[in-house]
Amino acid sequence: MPEDKSGENVTEAQIAVHWKEEETYAPPTSFIAQANMTDEDVLERFGEQNFPNCFKEYADMLDWYEYWTKTLDTSKPPFWRWFVGGKLNACYNCVDRHLPKYKNKTALHFVPEPENEAIHHMTYQELYVKVNEFAMLLRDFCGLKRGDRVTLHMPMTAELPITMLACARLGIIHSQVFSGFSGKACADRIVDSGSHVLITEDAYYRSGKLLDHKVKADIAVAEAEKEGQKVDKVLIWQRYPGKYSAKTPLVEGRDFIVNDILPKYLGAKVEPEKMNSEDVLFLMYTSGTTGKPKGAQHSTGGYMAYVTGTSKYIQDIHPEDVYWCMADIGWITGHSYIVYGPLALAASSVIFEGVPTYPDAGRPWRVAEELDVNIFHTSPTAIRALRRVGPDEPAKYNYNFKHMTTVGEPIEPEVWRWYYNVVGKKKAVIVDTWWQTETGGFLCSTVPAIHKMKPGSAGPGVPGIYPEILDDNGQPLPRGSNKAGNIVIRNPWPGLMQTIWHDDERFVRQYYERYCADKNSTDWHDWPYFAGDGAVEAPDGYFRILGRIDDVINVAGHRLGTKELESAALMVPEIGEAAVVPVPDPIKGRLPHVFVSLKPGIQASKEIEQKVSDTLAAEIGPIAKPGRVWIVPDMPKTRSGKIMRRVLAAVASGQDTGDTTTLANPEVVEKIKSLA
Repeated sequence: MPEDKSGENVTEAQIAVHWKEEETYAPPTSFIAQANMTDEDVLERFGEQNFPNCFKEYADMLDWYEYWTKTLDTSKPPFWRWFVGGKLNACYNCVDRHLPKYKNKTALHFVPEPENEAIHHMTYQELYVKVNEFAMLLRDFCGLKRGDRVTLHMPMTAELPITMLACARLGIIHSQVFSGFSGKACADRIVDSGSHVLITEDAYYRSGKLLDHKVKADIAVAEAEKEGQKVDKVLIWQRYPGKYSAKTPLVEGRDFIVNDILPKYLGAKVEPEKMNSEDVLFLMYTSGTTGKPKGAQHSTGGYMAYVTGTSKYIQDIHPEDVYWCMADIGWITGHSYIVYGPLALAASSVIFEGVPTYPDAGRPWRVAEELDVNIFHTSPTAIRALRRVGPDEPAKYNYNFKHMTTVGEPIEPEVWRWYYNVVGKKKAVIVDTWWQTETGGFLCSTVPAIHKMKPGSAGPGVPGIYPEILDDNGQPLPRGSNKAGNIVIRNPWPGLMQTIWHDDERFVRQYYERYCADKNSTDWHDWPYFAGDGAVEAPDGYFRILGRIDDVINVAGHRLGTKELESAALMVPEIGEAAVVPVPDPIKGRLPHVFVSLKPGIQASKEIEQKVSDTLAAEIGPIAKPGRVWIVPDMPKTRSGKIMRRVLAAVASGQDTGDTTTLANPEVVEKIKSLA
C-alpha cells in the first residue's frame, strides 16, 4: 500500500480522488438584484416530490397552439415522452411571438472574423422576414416538407440560424454538421439521416484565411452516393452576397446559389407548422473518433422547454441582455445556448465567425466592449488558450460581464480563478456547467443567484435533475463521500434525447443497460441515465466531474483521473496547457505521461520538466509521478480547439498516430514525434 507525504498508509478509495476542497465565492449582490431566479423555493419546487410536474414551469415559458394533456409518459421506457398532446412550433417561439414587443431589437449580432468588416446587427423583424423567405424556398424550390431531413454543413455566419429556424418553421428535421469536419464526416451524417438536400456556404474565414468550404460539399455528395444516398440539391449561401468566393466550381443541375434564388421569394410568408411536442426538431451527431456517428434525436416540446428554462434560470438571460456564447453552432452548445434558448427569451445573441485568439488574444474583449456583452459563455479550452497567450489582455478593455459560463469539459481551479479574477474582473458570477450532446441542456450547475461558486466544481444538479454516484456494481456511494464513481441521472427530463436516430437498441445499450434495475419496469426509478463520466460528490452536494470513465488511468491498481493530473500541472507558473495520457508500463500497468506547452517567451528546460513532476507528486501523491514530462511546441488540436489526446498517447506509446489531416495544426505532430 502506498504512503502519503506524512508516511501514513493511503487506501485506494482515498487515492482515487485527490482534489482539495476549494474556497467558495458568493455571487455579487449586484447580480442577485437583477437575477431571474433568486427564490430558493425553486429547489424545492423542482424536488423529487414534485416530479415530473415541476417542468410545467419551463414549458409555460413557451407559446403552445394546444396545451399538453400528460406531462410525462413513461409507458415505454426509456423512450420517455414529454408534454404529450401539446402542439407548438420552435421557430414561432424564437421569432414570431417577439414581434409585438421586440421587432426593432437586435436578435443576432454577426461578428465577421476580419476586423475591417462591420458587425451586422439583425433585428427580430429582419430575422422574421429572412426566415420566412428561406422557408418558402425550402418548400417550393426544394419540395421539402414536414418530417424530411436536411443536412447543414455551415460555418458560423448568421445564415446558419436562419436556415435552422426556417427548417423548424416547416417541421423539417435539420442535422447541422460542424464546419470543421471533413466532407467524408458530412457524408456519414447525410447517409445516416437520409438527407436529399445539403445546405452549405461557399467560404468562411478561419485564422485570417478565406477557406473554400464548397470543396467539402462535393466530397460529401460523392461519398454519400457511394453509400447509396443521393443528394438531389446542394444549396450554397454566399459569404459575400452577390459574389462566389470558392474556387470549387458549381455542378450544373445540382448546385444552387441561395442568394440568386431568394429574390423570387421576396416578402413571402409561411405559416409555422403546428408540431406535436414529440415531433423531432433536429438531429445532432456526436463526433466519436471511432464507430458510426450517433444521431442524438431531439424533440420539439421537451427540448424547447428545457433549453428555454435553463437559459432563463442558469444563464440568467433577459430580453435586455447581449449574450455571447463563443461555441460553434455545429455543437449542441450552439443549438441550445446560441440559437434556441436565447432566442426563445428574446435575447440578442452574438455569432462570432472567427478564432478567439486571432488576430490576437484581445479580440474577444474588443468584441465584448463594442457590443456591450454582459453574458459570456465559452469552454475551458478557449479560456486556457486566452490565458496562455494573453493573460493581461482583458484588463485593457472596458467591458462588463454580469455572468460567465464554462462548458464542454471540467475546468481546472487555476484556470477558473484567472477567468473569475481577470476576465470577470471579480464582478461576474460563473456557472461551470456539466452536460452532453445527448442531454439537450445543463445537468449540473449552480443556480447563479442562489448557490456559491466553487472553482473546478460543476455544482449540484440543476432544478429537476437528480444525480447520483454509483460504483461499478451499481451501488450508490454515500452522499457527499468525495469518492470517485460513475455519475448517473436518476430521472428523465425534457431536454434528454428521445433515442439514437434509427437505433433504439444502441440507445438502450449505451445509456441505460448498465444500471437498469428491471428492464420490464415502467417505473422511471429503475432506469437511471448513465452518462459515461466519472465524478465525485463533495459533502456540500456539489459534483466535480473527473472526465470520461475511459480517461481514468489505473496506476498499480489506483485510479487517477487525467483531469486532476492536468490541473496539478497547470499550477506550475510556466505552463500554458497540459494534457495527460496513459502509457503502458510493464510494472505498473499504466503510467501517466504529461504533455505541456509553455507560456509565450519561456524556454523549455529540464528544470521545468522536474518542476511539473514534483508538483504532481506533491499535489496528488507519489503514485501520480509521471513516466515522462514532454515539453511540446503546441498541442495537436481539432478545429474546435480540443486537444487530441489519442495522438499524444500514440506518440508516447510509440504507435502509429493515424490520420492527422483533420487537425487544425497537423504539422505539430511531427515536431512532437521528434522529441520521442
